[in-house]
Amino acid sequence: MSTSTPLRTALIGVALAATALVPLQGTALAAPSGTGTAATTASASSSVSGIEDATALALARSLADPDWSREVRRAALAADSVGLGTLADDATASTGRKLAARITAADRGVAAAKGLGSGAGSLLRLGLADASMKGRLASGAAPLVAAAPSDDDGAATFTAYDSRGAAHELPLDSATDRPVYLVDIDGAKAVAEGLKVIDKTLESKGLGLPAPSAGAGLSAASGIDTTRIDSVRLGDVEEPFFKGDAEIFTLVTGFGKDGKPRVDTVEMPYLNKEDTTYYPGQVLVNWSDYKYDMADAVMMEDDGDTDYQALAKAIAAVLLTITDQGAYIPLVDALLNAIPTNWWTDDPDYVESWYTLARSSSGQRNGAAGNGWMTVSPYHVPEL
Repeated sequence: MSTSTPLRTALIGVALAATALVPLQGTALAAPSGTGTAATTASASSSVSGIEDATALALARSLADPDWSREVRRAALAADSVGLGTLADDATASTGRKLAARITAADRGVAAAKGLGSGAGSLLRLGLADASMKGRLASGAAPLVAAAPSDDDGAATFTAYDSRGAAHELPLDSATDRPVYLVDIDGAKAVAEGLKVIDKTLESKGLGLPAPSAGAGLSAASGIDTTRIDSVRLGDVEEPFFKGDAEIFTLVTGFGKDGKPRVDTVEMPYLNKEDTTYYPGQVLVNWSDYKYDMADAVMMEDDGDTDYQALAKAIAAVLLTITDQGAYIPLVDALLNAIPTNWWTDDPDYVESWYTLARSSSGQRNGAAGNGWMTVSPYHVPEL
């Protein structure tokens, strides 16, 4: 008897909601005047992509200072990515130091847009769009600067800026001959902070609270029963060449000991490449927190614009409509009515899902979307 199907359906709906070289010659667009049309438009936007774009344009213009440009080049050649705030704060060139206040403000804007609050710290980072560009950058080729493009809108190109503020349209499907710096988000940090937001928000709504020790059904000496991920593989993590590693996390859901729906967040920092098998030995479900021997898992990816506060509120709004009847009752219509129609979109935030994982589940389980699989096994964690 499955009690978790309606919860799985709800989370999939929420997840789907929240979430050939082209020559450079002749692609330069009209250079922005003053603060620039592109900069004004981006600065007016409170979205992560808008903030990134405005920061990319400001950084590109700042590279007209040769001393600062050399500092940025050295940093980009020394590491895959570097914290943009740290780079500006530590600059010896006055142009870099002047940029620091703007980057600090941009970091705050990103945290707010992602629903992370003021404790997230610096999130913006800088790196080359592709490692193959290092040689050209080292040889002195003038770089362009771009915000990490979103892969949600189906665009074939993205915009990069030169040191004059002129915009260039570049292809998404291949690296260009000219080195390109990308202004991006520290995805691993954003996921870690975002899952804290989800946990805190759901607990404040009475969802996802730790099970009372007396209700766990286990003596203190017996430990806990869990389901462990022995191996996992994804076919497509929806990340084009310029985005680098994916930032994956999983939402596990079922009914808690108190009879209320619960959601547990699982961070998966290792799961960052497609068509690669990982062997994490990671605990996915702690059965001592669940009333029934069934749970579902929805795997998601932070695509940059993920708003964790909005995601948490949407999850809570749906799950609070579901009550434990002691048996499965179809609630699909109620869930569909609870979620706005415009949230049902094909968004890369949703990666994969697994229905009705049982306490006894063992072996390979293929995901419902056909995009991945994982092998699981029961795993008893004894008390120390």
